[in-house]
Amino acid sequence: MNTLRSTISAVSAAPLVRGFVTFGSAEAATRVVRLAALLIVARRVPPEILGTAALALSLFELVRVLANVGIGQRLIMARRDELPALCAAAHRLFWIICVTVAAIQIVVAAFIYLLFDLPEAAALLAILSLVYFAMPPGLVQIFLTMRENRMASVARIAATQNMADSMMTVALVIFWPSAWALVIPKLLAAPLWTILARRSSSWRHDAEQRKAPQSEFALFGPSILGTEILGAARLHADKLIVGAMLGTEALGIYYFAFNAGLGITQSFVSACNTVVFPHLAKVRAARALTEFRKAFLTGLAMLGPVVAAQALLAPIYVPIVFGEKWVPAITFIVLLSCAALPLYAGSLVGAAYRVASRPQTETLITALATAAALSGLVAGAQISLAWACFGYGAGLACVFLPAAGITLSRPCTTPILNPKG
Repeated sequence: MNTLRSTISAVSAAPLVRGFVTFGSAEAATRVVRLAALLIVARRVPPEILGTAALALSLFELVRVLANVGIGQRLIMARRDELPALCAAAHRLFWIICVTVAAIQIVVAAFIYLLFDLPEAAALLAILSLVYFAMPPGLVQIFLTMRENRMASVARIAATQNMADSMMTVALVIFWPSAWALVIPKLLAAPLWTILARRSSSWRHDAEQRKAPQSEFALFGPSILGTEILGAARLHADKLIVGAMLGTEALGIYYFAFNAGLGITQSFVSACNTVVFPHLAKVRAARALTEFRKAFLTGLAMLGPVVAAQALLAPIYVPIVFGEKWVPAITFIVLLSCAALPLYAGSLVGAAYRVASRPQTETLITALATAAALSGLVAGAQISLAWACFGYGAGLACVFLPAAGITLSRPCTTPILNPKG
């Protein structure tokens, strides 16, 4: 405990800690709004309708990862002299990729309708494809803001979009308790993100600017795309598995438990990666591993008490906040909330390998964790939903915790991390 306190104290004035606090505050505000929205949704929408929305949103998240091909990470790590040409090339690539992914999502929606006879889920998924057209105008700007370590702006943009999404969901659910009320706000909040992202940076597309060759993005592209696809499969294919093996009603309960448990801390986990990656990218190689250790322990000190409170207090707050009908979901909430700890470990280890220009190692670790988590979920689902939740978390822990332990235990002279100075 003394070591942990001294470590956190040593970095108290660093941008890293300010980034954690900024994102933590933004996530706290966002989660208050989301919890209020989830409360109303849980009381207004039955598990069957929630299951339909969960199917569409899960497929949307799975398809959306195809847009994450490492372009932004390359901009963050770029030298100042190469940045203008890289930004021009990135802007063009963002448009190509987003339009392509939108087309892929429409095709997936058609398959859902024709092969599985799920017209409402297919329609919801097709409508969500419009989100991709709001992304390219602001993507270069948001990554440049991250590059400059202006995490307060990044956190404010994300929090504003998420809270707008939640508030619109509440408004629609009250007057129109349907799956559409849970999905349409995702589309309506997208232009808001675009406007705020463009305001966060002065960069604007210049058609006359020389563009860097696409090969400049080759190192990060395939590996990060692979990592994102595997991560999305791990975090969203679980809903598809639960729905297929245990039915739509069980999926609705699982979706609720996931959002009330792991969903609350999962955004903080992603935020930690967002903060740590640009921080380590600016640190010289000699201090990179030391800074990684500090970052890991600092984030863990913030996340650990939240996870403990969620798990221990679930029997108290679930019936009070969400209603008696969700009491059967308490066990699932407890099990899924604990999965945040291995997810956090994996997120920071992934950031470390990206900075070290070794994204292939991150992809390998993510592949192992995905296979273990989904295998555990399938094995557990043979018994019950509770065992499925346990198997999911145990699979994550079996891979991510040893990976984090190996990275943290190496002496500072070991070149695990070797970013450009």
